[in-house]
This record gives sequence, C-alpha cells and structure tokens, in this order.
Amino acid sequence: MSELILQQPKIKSKLLRELNAIVTIAARDITLFFKSIGTIAMSLLMPLVMMGMLGGSLKQNMAGGLGFNYGEFMLVGMLVNMLFMTTTSGVASLVEDHFTDFTQEMLISPVSRYSIVIGKIMGSSFGAIISMAGTLVVGLVMGITLSVGQMLAILALSPLMCLSAGALAMIVIGMVKNNKMANMAVMLITMPQMFLSGAIIPMNNSSGILFVISRIMPMTYCLDLVRAVVYAGTPEYDSVVLFNPAITLTAIAAIMVVCLVIGTFFFARSEKNR
Repeated sequence: MSELILQQPKIKSKLLRELNAIVTIAARDITLFFKSIGTIAMSLLMPLVMMGMLGGSLKQNMAGGLGFNYGEFMLVGMLVNMLFMTTTSGVASLVEDHFTDFTQEMLISPVSRYSIVIGKIMGSSFGAIISMAGTLVVGLVMGITLSVGQMLAILALSPLMCLSAGALAMIVIGMVKNNKMANMAVMLITMPQMFLSGAIIPMNNSSGILFVISRIMPMTYCLDLVRAVVYAGTPEYDSVVLFNPAITLTAIAAIMVVCLVIGTFFFARSEKNR
C-alpha cells in the first residue's frame, strides 16, 4: 500500500510530462502555421478549388434525381475531406523535421513516441480547422448552409477525424524519408479517398473493386459517422448513411489504433536507424 502511495506522484509527474510534450509540439506547429503566409493562403484557397470549382460543377451537372439535397451532402463531405487532407499534409512535415534533426531531438527526450505523434497531429489539425472554416465560407457563397447544431456536431467529431487522418499519414511518414516523395505519397492516400469515400460522389451503389476499396478507406467511415450525426432524424438519413453509427465508430477506432501503432513504430525505427 505504501509503495502504491509513493508511486502516485511519479505517475502524475509522468502524465504531466507527456501532456506537456503534446501541448508543446502542437503549439510549435500552430506557431509555424501563423508564420507561413503561404500555408494560410493554401488553407483558405484549397476549399475554393475543391468545393467551389469541383463541387460546384458536380452540383450543377449531376445533382438531379438523387432524392436528397446534394449541396448539403457535398458540403459535409468536403468538410471531412478538408480535415483529412490538411491534417495528413501537416503530419507529412515530420519528414522536413527529419532533415533539420528536430525529430532526433524529440526522440531523445524522455517522452513517449505516441505523445510526439499525437502532438504533431493536434498541431496539424489546427490548419485543418481553418480549411474547414474556408469550406463553410465557400458553401455560404454557393447558398449551402448547415444549422448551428449540425456545425457543432461536426466540430465535436473533428478531433476524431484528424486523429484518423494523422494516424494513416504516419504509416507513410514511417516508410518515406524524402520530402518530395512524402508529399506525393500523402496526395496518393488523400485524393482517392475524396472520390471513393463518398465525399462528393454517392457510393451507395458501388460494386466490384470500387466497393472493396471504398470499404477499406478510413475516410469512408469518418464521413459516414459525420453524416449519421448531421442527418439524424431526417427523411434523407437512409439515402446518405451507409452503416450503423456503432459499427462505424468501432471501425474508426480500430483503423486509427492499428495505423497509429504501426506508423509510430516505423517512424521511431527509421529515426533510430539514421
């Protein structure tokens, strides 16, 4: 009993150290975000390209006869897509930190590798929230809006979306140590998900290889969970939601944990073998 009492301060101290590491790493990325005019501009301009041009074209040419409001469907999809795309791009900056030896400095510190990764994902998710805000502005210009309750629900789920995206990106980062290749690899894991997860094109009737690919993509489940919350209690629910939310949440948690463990392992091993 006395040993347990003596260990409690040590456990508390360790938890505070891990939390401090997460906050510090996240704060560093947020500071770098504000210092980069180009990054801020891209966070605001990307929604204009993705939502305004691509989404607007699809809305005008293929929205008829769907049985639900395509504009709202697309807006929710693009919000989740921007969270995924911006977070994965931010996590990819770990490759740049590799060349400046910043990752080496972090890894020799007495903190968990998972704290480093989670802090990086949290810092990257800040830019993702800015991109999401830009998407809402573009949607407003296009006459597409969501209620305050729907927006709060999406915002509440956004940390889970960002963690899923960051965990997936970590697998790429752990295997690629070239900055150019890392950026290309991130695009290869985000762009197909935008088209095959149902972000802008309904995937209810997919079959064959497209069906299989869409069902193994993390964004499919993240997007379906968000739509389940947004469309809860509406007549369109059955037309836009693919799975039971409990199944979706379980799939997201499983994919996130597996990707985070594997990605962090490869990341730490690659830095150790330098």
